[in-house]
Amino acid sequence: MTKSSPERPLSPHLQVYRWPVTMLTSITHRFTGIGLGLGFLLLACWLVALSLGEGPYEAVQAFHRSFIGRFLLLGFSWAVIFHLFNGIRHLFWDAGMGFEKETADRTGWVVLALSVVVTLALWWIAYPMGGL
Repeated sequence: MTKSSPERPLSPHLQVYRWPVTMLTSITHRFTGIGLGLGFLLLACWLVALSLGEGPYEAVQAFHRSFIGRFLLLGFSWAVIFHLFNGIRHLFWDAGMGFEKETADRTGWVVLALSVVVTLALWWIAYPMGGL
């Protein structure tokens, strides 16, 4: 029988552990990649409906105009924009730039903020009367 040492350190608990922004952007990048795959399925359905004629096209358009349809399209557009900006950030990393902790943290927050701002701006331009 072995005795457990009382000096043994405990792992950080989820309630006290603070995620670094680089971890947040990495996980978000993976989830947005999955979202892009699903979003492009929506785009493919729209294109197939377009090729099938007015009836199927109007059915897909009605779904896209619904609350859930717009929510999915908003999420898809945010995923595209976040993935683009974070991909640009990774290109700089591939060139060996931006690995300092402060720079990596700052660019992570910039990517997150810019993706939200650009997405909302594009939706505001596309639906100027508050069509979100």
